[in-house]
Amino acid sequence: MKKEDIITLPNQNLRKKCERVHVITDEVRQIVQDMIDASLDWEEAHPHEISAAIAAPQINKLYKIIIVRSDLDDKNNKEFTALINPEITHAEGSQVGPEGCLSVPGYFGDVERFNKITVKGIDPHNKKVTIKAEGFLARIFQHEIDHLEGHLFIEKATNLRLIADHPEEKEIV
Repeated sequence: MKKEDIITLPNQNLRKKCERVHVITDEVRQIVQDMIDASLDWEEAHPHEISAAIAAPQINKLYKIIIVRSDLDDKNNKEFTALINPEITHAEGSQVGPEGCLSVPGYFGDVERFNKITVKGIDPHNKKVTIKAEGFLARIFQHEIDHLEGHLFIEKATNLRLIADHPEEKEIV
């Protein structure tokens, strides 16, 4: 898949609740690979940015699947962690920070999120996975899991603005 396969508003599939994956199949593994391919293709077109994560509905697949960059500090590391049917099982604290979204291009805003979370799901090899995340990583997981419920960051954002109006802030989203 290519960056052009990432859907954007006003596509209404971004507002739909996704289906749980009941069986890990080759089709599910292909969706994960398609998500990675689309993310990396987008990133290649944006050399000063990193594609941190994406959810299946963003490539028009209405399944509860997300991928999150395995190393957010190393753009040369092209590995992602895939979670199928991810659920937040524990959350605490609060943080407010900037967010943007590949499916809402050009906009960013401040969103309040939990500061620490525990996420459970399964990987593409049908193994149970538990991840504890805090800070920016916790923010990413919450943002992507919101996508699976048909919610976009702009619903929660305060101070929503266009990047074109604030080019100095482009690097923080």
